[in-house]
Amino acid sequence: MIKSLSKFFTAIVQRFLPDPLVFAMILTLIMFVSGIIFTNHTPIEMIGFWGKSFWNLLAFAMQMALILVTGSALASSPYVKRILQKIASLPKTPAQAIMLVTFAAAVANIINWGFGLIVGALLAKEVAKKVPRTDYRLLIASSYIGFMTWHGGISGSVPLLAATKGNPMEKAIGLIPINETIFAPFNIFVTIALIIVLPLMTRMMMPKDEDVIEIDPALLAADAINETSNDINTQKTFAVRVENSKIIAWIIGLLGIAYIIYYFMNGGTMDVNAVNMIMFFIGIILHGSPLSYMQAVVNGAKGTAGIMVQFPFYAGIQGMMDLSGLGGLITGGFVSISNVHTFPILAFLSSGLINFFVPSGGGHWVVQGPFIMPAAQALGVMPGKAAMAIAYGEAWMNMAQPFWALPALAIAGLKVRDIMGYCVTTLIVGALIFGVGLALF
Repeated sequence: MIKSLSKFFTAIVQRFLPDPLVFAMILTLIMFVSGIIFTNHTPIEMIGFWGKSFWNLLAFAMQMALILVTGSALASSPYVKRILQKIASLPKTPAQAIMLVTFAAAVANIINWGFGLIVGALLAKEVAKKVPRTDYRLLIASSYIGFMTWHGGISGSVPLLAATKGNPMEKAIGLIPINETIFAPFNIFVTIALIIVLPLMTRMMMPKDEDVIEIDPALLAADAINETSNDINTQKTFAVRVENSKIIAWIIGLLGIAYIIYYFMNGGTMDVNAVNMIMFFIGIILHGSPLSYMQAVVNGAKGTAGIMVQFPFYAGIQGMMDLSGLGGLITGGFVSISNVHTFPILAFLSSGLINFFVPSGGGHWVVQGPFIMPAAQALGVMPGKAAMAIAYGEAWMNMAQPFWALPALAIAGLKVRDIMGYCVTTLIVGALIFGVGLALF
């Protein structure tokens, strides 16, 4: 049944899903019209909300871009790449290959979502080279499906923002420590369940032998991460020696690690900036020279094009949703039919719906937090569980929202229509796992 569903959804997606930028533009128009119809605002007012908010996510976009870039740079370091090549040699059959990529991507996304997105795609590409008759589309889809674990990991935007001073909900509900979100028993259950079940799910989606599409030979010749040219490296000028100095890289890297230790010893929390700093300085150390790390950053930055172009549109959508009151109507509608038992599930579903228009964990916290968190307090729902319900809905619906697949697709040389049918099928099992975690703990 799972194979049939994935085939059906793949056919639908191939036919109807537009480019992600066009998708964002269509969502902008839907939100514009919805605000006029359902909130009684005039077109001029909705245009004002849109334009006023268009640049609201610049700081957050920079944080998210850095998570992607620092994760990408770490994944492209020689040590990590050698590990990927060894891991890619483990599977001997297409089924093993698909399950391995899904499992590895799920684990990597728990560590860091930017790292997970990149390392998953790089591993999938390496596996495609070594295991013949493996469907390349499903391999890359599997690497993105592993992304479903990210909001339960240590780089999850909502739990980190909820624990960060100055976040939009601090004055209303205070800070929520990560032991009530990331390290809470219900999140540990959800995360472990995803790690176990997702590889089985992707295994069941494998196409028939006659439908398998292997990696394009042209892609095998192109390196995902470009190396610094040999002619530059072989020059022996003072400038080149400094640029390739291991001593400078290690000293700066160790200074950064020393500060991170100091930061946590003095009560610092694991927020977005802390995660970026950890990935940043570990990456410098593993690359072994400033020039090598800079080249990795340049290559990683290519994957941020989608963030840079599309985030303003989603900021505008978020502004229309927030300032018009439409976000409150959607969330409030779910809250109004909730009780202490059903609230987490309904908050999760409302977050999934809103994710089509605001595919950002931090954006969800801004749009939904002011409605979800006070309602959770009034009903007696644990703040950590309410926050994670928002986070889970975002992670879950990313399987139908192509925004975050862009970096992996850039590495893979595929289009979003090639993988989204498999990802949409995964919504079924994801809903069950998240629902059980929220309902039973």
